[in-house]
Amino acid sequence: MAKGKFVAYYRVSTQKQGTSGLGLEAQRTAVLDYLNGGNWNLVEEVTEIESGKDNSRPELAKALALCRIHNATLIIAKLDRLARNVAFISNLMESGVEFTAVDFPQANRLTVHILAAVAEHEAAMISARTKAALAAAKARGVVLGGDRAGIIASQSPKGRAASLAIRRERASKRAADLAPVIADIRSAGASSLRQIASALNNRGITSPRGGTWSAVQVQRILN
Repeated sequence: MAKGKFVAYYRVSTQKQGTSGLGLEAQRTAVLDYLNGGNWNLVEEVTEIESGKDNSRPELAKALALCRIHNATLIIAKLDRLARNVAFISNLMESGVEFTAVDFPQANRLTVHILAAVAEHEAAMISARTKAALAAAKARGVVLGGDRAGIIASQSPKGRAASLAIRRERASKRAADLAPVIADIRSAGASSLRQIASALNNRGITSPRGGTWSAVQVQRILN
């Protein structure tokens, strides 16, 4: 039985299908039938109209942003077409968003495990090649280990800077996700930071740390 918040993502291949609803209605029916009977909230339904040659997925990006904003799960009608789509998989894996496929609900975790297994295998192969190269270097008399050249000490500040850059990038992505939502709230008449915070809370959108919004947190996002 479905529980929690969901964002539905539908995909049709041509403009004609998108206009006529051919295939789209079947996807929507499958999603609603799956959700029926549980304690769930369908935040929004997003439809992608694409051609086979086009790898851009603007509506998928929108759906993933909505999932992050609302802490929702992406739900799709059929896994078989999307699982073979490189653009879909790469966007999904980079987003960190959980997803459910109506025709194969267990596939959300299974897909992740398969991709992780492939990545693990590639990492093992790289590690094996690195060990072989180090062994060959040692056999030639190269001294390994330690920080004789001060490399670790010199790279430490770079590591801290990289960590800070990652945190800033995450904050920037969160702000970008929320920008159209805040713009919509402002267009509805909210002018103060407190009013915007109240509107975000009323929409069920949590703050970056998972709690309720305050005027100060809104200001940070706007900055």
